[in-house]
Amino acid sequence: MGLTMAQATTLADQLVGELQSRAGEARQGVDYYRGAHPLRFASAPFRAHFEKQYAGFSDNWVQVVADSPVERLTVTGVKAAGEERADADLWGVWQRNGLDADSQLGFLGAGTSARCFVLVWGDPDDEETPEVSFEDARQAIVAYEPGSRRKRRAALKCWQDGGREFVTLYLRDEVWKLERAAPGTGPQKSAALAAVDDLFHGFSLRDTGHAPNPQPNPMGIVPMVELPNRPLLADPPISDVSGVIAMQDAVNLLWSQLFTASDFASFPQRLVLGAEAPKTPILDENGQVVGSRPVPLDKFAIDRVLWIESQTAQATSWPSANLSAYTEVIEVGVGHIAAQTRTPQHYLIGKMANLSGDALVQAETGLVKKCEEKMLWFGVALREVFRLIALARGETGRARALAGGQMLWSDAESRNQAQAADALLKLKQIGFPFEWLALRYGLSPTEVVDLLEMREREAELDPAATILGTRPRDAMTPDDQDDDAEPVEEAA
Repeated sequence: MGLTMAQATTLADQLVGELQSRAGEARQGVDYYRGAHPLRFASAPFRAHFEKQYAGFSDNWVQVVADSPVERLTVTGVKAAGEERADADLWGVWQRNGLDADSQLGFLGAGTSARCFVLVWGDPDDEETPEVSFEDARQAIVAYEPGSRRKRRAALKCWQDGGREFVTLYLRDEVWKLERAAPGTGPQKSAALAAVDDLFHGFSLRDTGHAPNPQPNPMGIVPMVELPNRPLLADPPISDVSGVIAMQDAVNLLWSQLFTASDFASFPQRLVLGAEAPKTPILDENGQVVGSRPVPLDKFAIDRVLWIESQTAQATSWPSANLSAYTEVIEVGVGHIAAQTRTPQHYLIGKMANLSGDALVQAETGLVKKCEEKMLWFGVALREVFRLIALARGETGRARALAGGQMLWSDAESRNQAQAADALLKLKQIGFPFEWLALRYGLSPTEVVDLLEMREREAELDPAATILGTRPRDAMTPDDQDDDAEPVEEAA
């Protein structure tokens, strides 16, 4: 049974309200990723004098922490339950929607904002290629059944254009398209009058032309999926940068203090003790001394010469400030960021001295495990996305097989090609098939299919390889393999 107009607008209001409550944290994560860091932890006098001077400066470690796992997260295909090879047809839908690129934006958005979303909807102009898009956490939200983290009962996408706010509300059986005046675009009003405006001028049906509004949902399921980053059982997911922000603020403050110290105290200071400040006489029109005025000390800094007429005068100096004390603390702070986020030290510090291949692998183990955890959680959500794609195409049988299928990812571990080839050769010698080895090497399923066809063509163009027995057995036909087998003597 569908909703009434009042129920739909109330539900949309509640979901938009929850979306706005999440927007602050998501906005902060994106701002810090972009390098927009305010000067924090400084005293009020320091901030008053130097905040404008250091505005726009940031030693941005948040970006490195957020980018490091994304560069190792690459979807290569999906395989339905019971199938031996990846689904090339649905992979074509993924690529035609540009998701091989947009998925990277989605993974990055989940890392900075704790979650992102994927929306699937049919395209009337191309029934074989549904529209699939990654959505930002500030513009999309999913509501779940009470007590469930996977059963979706509603979803909403919200955006503003000009002075209007547009909302699309997705339910299992229908889709509502609504709009209203964007908040904050009119004159400022009290909370009570704003509530009155919401009552009389809240959401209204959007003009959809000849299409019905609300329109039926032919998929029979909420077509939006959430990709949570570092999910918890009973609490919201956690972004990769939320724990970095405080240390990032501390590092920026230390840099500002270092710059200030380098400006005021990075050179030894010369002092003259036991003497009055030098003065120059003031003469009248007759040449008589009528007074004196102090000599600007800047003149001595330029001339680098000073005469002192005093028996008690003595020169001394203050040493320059020890700026390395700041850099040592900054390095400790960056080291803490590396440890807490499982980001390799050489990603942040940039120091690599005589590190062996095994040492590099060990240094990146934490990041690799972190990426594998993301593959697990993102993979569950993306498997549901491919199920929605099949439902949007009207393929319920394929959708059921995909629900128990498997997402395919490129290897999260960076390997030396020589070492990888040596390991694969040893696996080949103990019986692993060539197709599995090609996938393990990092080729996508479509590239593996092309590679197998190339091997077959090479074998057909080189008949001598078959005669000499050097033709690959997995490129032989069954008749070839029978001919190649050793003859078995008939029993008498």
